[in-house]
Formats: sequence, structure tokens, C-alpha cells
Amino acid sequence: MNIVSVFEVLLVSLSRSLKTINNMKNSGFTFRKRLASFRYAFNGIRLLIQKEHNAWIHCFAAICVVIAGFFFGLSQTEWIAVIIVIGAVLSAEAINSSIESLADLVSPEYNEAIKKTKDLAAGAVLIMAIAAAIVGSIIFFPKLGF
Repeated sequence: MNIVSVFEVLLVSLSRSLKTINNMKNSGFTFRKRLASFRYAFNGIRLLIQKEHNAWIHCFAAICVVIAGFFFGLSQTEWIAVIIVIGAVLSAEAINSSIESLADLVSPEYNEAIKKTKDLAAGAVLIMAIAAAIVGSIIFFPKLGF
């Protein structure tokens, strides 16, 4: 599958998504639909935690940081920073996993463009994880006497 085919698949998907959005606008707001959207979102979180091994590492690190936060008595501002970076890393991992799954569906065989896309998405997770580690260092190193 070449890059043009990948873009064709993405354009068809986008077109379908826009039609779905238009149909949703015409169908009106219902509480049941909002509950369903939350159910889908929680299912996505469940899939991330169950199926994605790198997410396990991020979750383990997040649990360790939260435990350390309680141990050291983080301030409200420090908790805000910790929660934001944990959420950002896990969100980046979810987006990366989504991109990888879609790329594997679009092109199961080796494809240089797909490889580049996957590498970029993985790089985004690494950038966020490094930023989170820096934030953690700024918060926890002084508490450890560094």
C-alpha cells in the first residue's frame, strides 16, 4: 500500500466521521447518548491498560509518583503539576496506541511512511515522558535533599 492509498483511507474515514457528526447534530442531544460516549471512553481506557505494555510502565510510574506525593506531602500546586503530567503521558500513550493500531490496519505489511508515522507518535510519547520526569525532578529532588 502506498502513501496515496493511506491518504485515501484517511479521507474516506474523515468523510464518514463528518457524516456521523452531521447525523448526530440532526438527532439531537440525549442523556443516553452522553452516557454511551462515556462508556466508549472508559472502554478505551480499559483497552489501553489491558493491552498496551508501555501503558503499564506509565501506570506503574504514576502510582509510584502518587505514593511519593502522599509520603512527601505535596502542595496543591505540586499535585496539580503531577496530575497534569500523568494525564498528558497517558493521553500521549493512548494517542500513540491508536495511531499504531490504525496504521497496522491500513498497512499490515512494512511501509516506510507508516514506520515514520509510528516513530513520530512514539517520539511524542517520549517527549512527554521526559517532560514529566523533569517536572517530577523539580518537585521531588528538593524533598530528597538534592
